[in-house]
Amino acid sequence: MYKSLIRPLLFKFDPEKIHHFTFSSIRFLNNIPGMPGVLKSVYNVTDPRLEREVFGLKFKNPVGLAAGMDKDAKLYKELSALGFGFIEIGTLTPKPQEGNPKQRLFRLREDSAIINRMGFNNGGVHDAVERLKNNPKGKGHVLIGGNIGKNKVTPNEDAVSDYEICFDALYDYVDYFVVNVSSPNTPNLRELQDKEPLTKLLQTLQDKNAAKPKQKPILLKIAPDLTDEQLLDIIDIIKTTGIAGVIATNTTISREGLQSENKAEMGGLSGKPLAKRSTEVIRFLSEKSNKAFPIIGVGGIHSADDAIEKLEAGASLIQLYTGFIYEGPGLIKAINKRILGSK
Repeated sequence: MYKSLIRPLLFKFDPEKIHHFTFSSIRFLNNIPGMPGVLKSVYNVTDPRLEREVFGLKFKNPVGLAAGMDKDAKLYKELSALGFGFIEIGTLTPKPQEGNPKQRLFRLREDSAIINRMGFNNGGVHDAVERLKNNPKGKGHVLIGGNIGKNKVTPNEDAVSDYEICFDALYDYVDYFVVNVSSPNTPNLRELQDKEPLTKLLQTLQDKNAAKPKQKPILLKIAPDLTDEQLLDIIDIIKTTGIAGVIATNTTISREGLQSENKAEMGGLSGKPLAKRSTEVIRFLSEKSNKAFPIIGVGGIHSADDAIEKLEAGASLIQLYTGFIYEGPGLIKAINKRILGSK
């Protein structure tokens, strides 16, 4: 029903407006008495064989929502009810920022893809923390990843302090952290992926982490556009700093093979065209590191087979974003059922 009826209707309107409309609709549905239970019965697959323990955390299933959809932690409980094993919020910055001028989100229907140049639009980390206080530990807790970045106006030489502010603010309210230095939509941000500044940034956060009562896993989200030499540097950096793992990959600046009229728009490309490269990066990191650290695989997962491909390439967990938009919430269930069937 989603692909035949709901998606064609939603795709008639501006993508960013539809994003807000969809969020409002999901919130409305979840406020109807009994509806959260109905949604869970339709979309959730509960089976102990789906559970995963990765970097010291227990996930009810390996299918998560990637950062970028629930930037401000406004809908993490409702989205979790659709069957996700974990939700990643953000990217959050210390201060609120509007992001880049609109229009900044484009569908590429012929390619089953999206181009975005949102630019870390968010209400600021402290605003999100207030909503995360409604996610207590224990029964009903939604496992949350906190994706953190720097404000656009913060120069790269001062970037570390922005990440520290976000780390301190979120520490009590997220289960793991993701350091985002790979978005193509914040000027010069990707320069922080170079070996020296990235090592400094991650080591600073690890030192702060070590001083906490309980350490939280810190992951690094990397671009799919890195060379093999740069990926080998990433492996060295993880070994040096001791961070928990990697998310592979963020959006790409490549436009190879695209057919849609919006293909020339600036920004990061996500969706099916990213699938092959994302899997290549996962396999390279897994093999070259001898599986030394966990990898969360994301990029171009539009089917259960796509998900299995990422897991077989070396991913411990996977995340959806564009595939969730194109295929609907039934994709989460299909992946989990396929995982059970593949055992």
